[in-house]
Amino acid sequence: GRLMKKFMLITAPVTSRSGYGDHARDLVWSFLEHDKYDIKIMDVRWGSTPRNALDLSNEKDKKIFDCISMENITKQPDVYVDIRIPNEFQQYGKFNIGITAGIETTAVSQPWIEGCNKMDLIIVPSEHSKQGFIQTIYDQLNNLPNGEQQKVGELKLDKPIEVLFEGSDENVYKPVDDTHLDLVDDMKEDFTFLFVGLWGNGAIGEDRKDVGKLIKIFYESFANKKEQPALLLKTNAASFSILDKEMVLEKIKSIKEMFPSDWKLPNVYLLHGSLSDEEMNQLYNHPKVKAMISFTHGEGYGRPLQEATMVGLPVIASNWSGQTDFLDEKLSLLLGGKMTQVPASAVWKDIIIPESQWFTIDENNAYRMFNYSYENIDELKSNAEKLMNINRSKFTLNKMTEKLGEIVEKYMKDIPSQVSIKLPKLKKAKETV
Repeated sequence: GRLMKKFMLITAPVTSRSGYGDHARDLVWSFLEHDKYDIKIMDVRWGSTPRNALDLSNEKDKKIFDCISMENITKQPDVYVDIRIPNEFQQYGKFNIGITAGIETTAVSQPWIEGCNKMDLIIVPSEHSKQGFIQTIYDQLNNLPNGEQQKVGELKLDKPIEVLFEGSDENVYKPVDDTHLDLVDDMKEDFTFLFVGLWGNGAIGEDRKDVGKLIKIFYESFANKKEQPALLLKTNAASFSILDKEMVLEKIKSIKEMFPSDWKLPNVYLLHGSLSDEEMNQLYNHPKVKAMISFTHGEGYGRPLQEATMVGLPVIASNWSGQTDFLDEKLSLLLGGKMTQVPASAVWKDIIIPESQWFTIDENNAYRMFNYSYENIDELKSNAEKLMNINRSKFTLNKMTEKLGEIVEKYMKDIPSQVSIKLPKLKKAKETV
């Protein structure tokens, strides 16, 4: 009999317009490329992000869309892949793989460890994320009749965990000449620092990407100077609505108002709204955009930072968490700082736990770095081109597809393939007279 393809069911937010959605689509694409599975997808929502990310005129997107299952699946999958957060993981298959971006802080929640332990294999995108899962251990306690508690065991990850980087599509993110984007074209400054990411909740210093602090230190670094660069924020808070845009402009204004009104402050521009991957590549390549910057408290991976390295844009970022896997400390500017308690405003049930810590940049270090990079951009650029050559050979979507294949093969050797039985065609019995 002919070997049938294994049946793979994938639960993932494949239509979500978000970083998690991008990661999910890349993973599905990689599994399709392996050509070993009959794939069905259960599309799920991702927070409140729009679910219109698949473009059916794009051949790749169409292939993913065609796998989305509209009816109930009754047959048990040989392989089940769950690309969500671990407390949502299910065991549907003969072999179950949980893939998650993992964590931005130092520790994961108890439900996350329990969710991972349901699976046969866990895959995360960074060393940082892997360490967070491995190092988190909870005491399991029993209440004794006298009111005291007795330790009866430990809850920790007891399943294999592997790191698979998030590959960037090298055909999309690449150096291009002569790029145009209206807002950027119109800016008067020729030197712009670019930030890309969500501006989350919390006061200055409390949102996860630390956007408020970035703006404040940018103002401090270049206030009242004759020559001033610009800061361009490609950001939004929750959606791409007009209301969201007004809210973000209001937040920028409130930081500006912390400074004396007679100070000459550098310009901060807002790029608000949805850009296609091609437009993002135009942004990273724009002649006025000289460096990408992030004071992030923690990343599971840090996807836009890697995309920037694929086109040779200098990257300046916190020296902690996911992005350190692909930012070389000799070829990027990595900022020092210290571990601090996660603020109450950032706590998010089961996802960011109150007892965890994240990274906070050293403000003096950041201030000096702003001025240094403004004055030494040629040196930064030549280092960034070296890093581009390294990352374009290591962190591509094709390399990710290859590595995913190796990881899955390693753990699935023992699953029997289904064999279909070919019966001889039965001739219709002649009718007897």
